[in-house]
Amino acid sequence: MRALATLPVLAARGPGSDRVGRTASLLDGMPVELGPHGWRLADHAGVDLERARAAHREDLDALAVAAVGWAGEIVVEAVGPWSLAASLWLARGDRVLCDDGAVADLGAALAEALTRRVHDVRRQAPGAHVTVLLAEPLVGQVVAGVLPTFSGHARLRAVPRPRVLEVLSPVVAAVRAADARVVVHVGTAVGGVAPAVLAGADGVGLDAGPWDERRWETIATAVERGVELWQGLPPARVSSCAGPDLVALARLVAEPWRRVGLPAADLARVVLHEALGEVRVDPAPPAQRSVDEARAAGRNLRRTALLLAERAAG
Repeated sequence: MRALATLPVLAARGPGSDRVGRTASLLDGMPVELGPHGWRLADHAGVDLERARAAHREDLDALAVAAVGWAGEIVVEAVGPWSLAASLWLARGDRVLCDDGAVADLGAALAEALTRRVHDVRRQAPGAHVTVLLAEPLVGQVVAGVLPTFSGHARLRAVPRPRVLEVLSPVVAAVRAADARVVVHVGTAVGGVAPAVLAGADGVGLDAGPWDERRWETIATAVERGVELWQGLPPARVSSCAGPDLVALARLVAEPWRRVGLPAADLARVVLHEALGEVRVDPAPPAQRSVDEARAAGRNLRRTALLLAERAAG
């Protein structure tokens, strides 16, 4: 088992601490602000952007204290280019996704921003190895052409898979050039696994779901090519008598792994992560979570990983 630490997303701090706001605030030359539909590109920087950037500075200050002597991995989360383009709005118009030029600019800006972010984290934790977790839970909807327009009366056109790869690959390459690992987490969109692998990601993440043979055959193909699996797990069911049901969480990974015929010993290489869910594309407030809840979730994942390691050893 590897030791991983994560810079958690604490959306309860307010606007700018959610995944989309945090990532968008890193982009140079593309200022953002909160609008009636959510985050949108703006003509100039304002209070919303400054609030988001202040949260980044707070995170780095806290990291400098917490990571003293840390020599393991630090996971930094960001929204990937396609889910970001599907979540951000143009200053005067529809989603960024509907403008090819804006999508290209967004991808280039994100590649530069993540490179800077990796260097910032490494300065605060010189002994750590950085892994960037790119959240792409909307890539399936982008490819399927099911995202609604501004009016809600139509759908944005589907994006061809080669175009998805064309924008995603430079982002992955830029992070790897900064000597960091990249994991592309596609949420429940199993169709995003192939682009993630072809883009050169070190790992691919998927949220756990009901048994689906085709889904797990896709996962097995990626694993057999040497790509690491990051399995997103839901919160553990908690009993007032027995506490969190970690055996059930371990079963979500171990059972389909066995049924698809992957070696049991390789279960120890699976990285467990909180289920990504969907990056919101509406202005509703994100789910609130305290620091204590984030710590409890981390403890449950570590204990579940130990159960999987025991199964792998057995």
